[in-house]
Amino acid sequence: MQPFKNLNVFKTKTKKRNMIRLKPILPILLLGCMAMGQAQEEVDYIEFNDRKNVVHGVYLGLTTYYGEIKGKSTYLGGLKVAYVANRQFEVGFAGVFLYSEQDNPRTINEDLIGAYGGLHLEPILFSKSVVNLSFPLLIGAGGVGYLGNDFDDRIGDVDEDDIDAIFVAEPGVSLLFNISRYLQLEAGVKYRFSSKLELDASPLRNINGFSGGIGLKVGVFNMGRNRYKKHLRNGQ
Repeated sequence: MQPFKNLNVFKTKTKKRNMIRLKPILPILLLGCMAMGQAQEEVDYIEFNDRKNVVHGVYLGLTTYYGEIKGKSTYLGGLKVAYVANRQFEVGFAGVFLYSEQDNPRTINEDLIGAYGGLHLEPILFSKSVVNLSFPLLIGAGGVGYLGNDFDDRIGDVDEDDIDAIFVAEPGVSLLFNISRYLQLEAGVKYRFSSKLELDASPLRNINGFSGGIGLKVGVFNMGRNRYKKHLRNGQ
């Protein structure tokens, strides 16, 4: 019986020694299991942020401005269509109608009327704020002439000598108020530069001048979506 007793004692001591050796290994095994679980989660999900991508937008804008040409009241109405890149830059087309109370020295009841249009560019600062600062620029061409201001028969008798072609550059500065994702208000000041105006007996040499006003933009200014985690399906 003594040999068997000694054998049992030997087995017990061996088991205790093995348990002592395994104790430092247990935390390592637990950390390994946790790492495997985390790896499995990373396989099942992918994290990303669409805000890092370009956000697209488009809109239709209407503007109304008031200014002066050679001390005479001048009224302007505008229409523009533009694409907005990342809420930081606009590019599109803008058209402007101009009416100025410039009396034709040759004929009574005729004022200066014109229209011009062209490329619209507008860099935008502080685009993620409620109020943005922008610097619109219109570069284009059009025509200006003296036409009847009381809608008489003179309007139907316009010929080439009554209208002169002009080139226009109109830089400005505006405040943009983001009302919603689909609506934006603007208020600003512009200065209009034009090429030389050549109309018979006209004292005007150009239609340069300041103008200030307000506008409304309707469209979608942020067509991007922002998702942070998407579950991967089979085949993706």
